[in-house]
Amino acid sequence: MKVEQERSIARRQRIVDAALEVFSRRGYRDAAMDEIASEAETSKGGLYFHFPNKQAIFLALLDRTARLLRERAEEAITAHDGPLARLDAALLVVIRTFAGHRSLARLFLIEAFGAGREFNRRMAEIHAEFAELITRHLDEAVAQGAIQPLDTKLAGKAWFGALNEVVTAWVLDDEPGRLEDSYPALRVLLLRSVGVLEQEGPRTGV
Repeated sequence: MKVEQERSIARRQRIVDAALEVFSRRGYRDAAMDEIASEAETSKGGLYFHFPNKQAIFLALLDRTARLLRERAEEAITAHDGPLARLDAALLVVIRTFAGHRSLARLFLIEAFGAGREFNRRMAEIHAEFAELITRHLDEAVAQGAIQPLDTKLAGKAWFGALNEVVTAWVLDDEPGRLEDSYPALRVLLLRSVGVLEQEGPRTGV
């Protein structure tokens, strides 16, 4: 039973990997289940055994990407002391992750708005989760006296919104530069929004 479960998990993973390739080439609307099955080197029946439709595959890909971002952000956070330094590290790792996967960023931020109500709901939940992560560390910064008391919940939403807009603009740019190069200026604006005027910044090189 364990071997069969491992095979099923591996097959499901292979399908999601194949879907990423197809979605990146075709966009969500034009991607077809037949093409995903072919890319995954599995039968159409095997594809439908794991996923009832294209939206289910797309949601699985979205959840996997969000989980990867959270894991990388949390890993970066644990390597730093102080709430603002932890936030700094978390935001930078998100920037770097998208910088290395532009087609994935385009897929989720631009091309997937026709993916249906369930996708929109899940995207809203993911945005809220990351805004809450920011809020949590801003609360710590207030508690430690690093910043003055403020509406940290609103600030968390504003910080994540600003980050999202910067990444979206980069995705839409016909001649994009390095996404990482936008972070120092964004960082200054975010810190100033919570009353921090100067703080040594992180290295943005890869």
